[in-house]
Amino acid sequence: MIRKERHVLIVLPHPDDEAFGFSGTAAHHIQNGTPVTYVCLTLGQMGRMMGNPLFANRETLPLIRERELEASCRSIGITDLRKFGLRDKTVEFEDPEALADRILDVVRETDPSLIMTFHPELSVHPDHNATGAAVIRAVARLPEPERPDIYCLGFANQVEQVLGPPDIVHDVSAFAKQKIGSLFAHQSQIQFIHNRFEGKDPAEDPEQLKKISTERFWTYRWEWNSPS
Repeated sequence: MIRKERHVLIVLPHPDDEAFGFSGTAAHHIQNGTPVTYVCLTLGQMGRMMGNPLFANRETLPLIRERELEASCRSIGITDLRKFGLRDKTVEFEDPEALADRILDVVRETDPSLIMTFHPELSVHPDHNATGAAVIRAVARLPEPERPDIYCLGFANQVEQVLGPPDIVHDVSAFAKQKIGSLFAHQSQIQFIHNRFEGKDPAEDPEQLKKISTERFWTYRWEWNSPS
């Protein structure tokens, strides 16, 4: 059972990040009547997937990824999408204090009881880790009693060795339609997504459906790290 939240804030770096690990949980919160705000830091403009057959190029890709992101949000039910306009694959080089400032502005505006993002060290891609670190840095500026919970998604090979098993495990099978819609909204990366599911429509294959029906998070513990 997913608890009722006051407001959920999702902060991720790339269009499509929301689809794989967060979309089912976000859809469930929306069904609960909880407002959900999604901050996407970049437009994935450095991605290498251009559609199959090819329909994008380096110039058109940012606009296409932006439209795909919007379609994904419609599938999930997210109506408050914020685009920070950062450059793909450069989040780790952003001024950390300035990025935390921007995120904190949204936190103060939306007053979330829960933030969902990537783990700041165990999320494989430098942009993922940098985004999680920026969220932690922003929330650390709040007085401790005012800090929302932070659910982190990590998927490095050693994540359970370092953190132990995830303490938040959501069965999102009831939101498979929204999640599949989010996944397949990312048309420029559809081959990658088809490959992820071995070319099968997840909705028509119980085994494939099972693969997307669980979303796992680790509640951030402040004793893990002190933001630098």
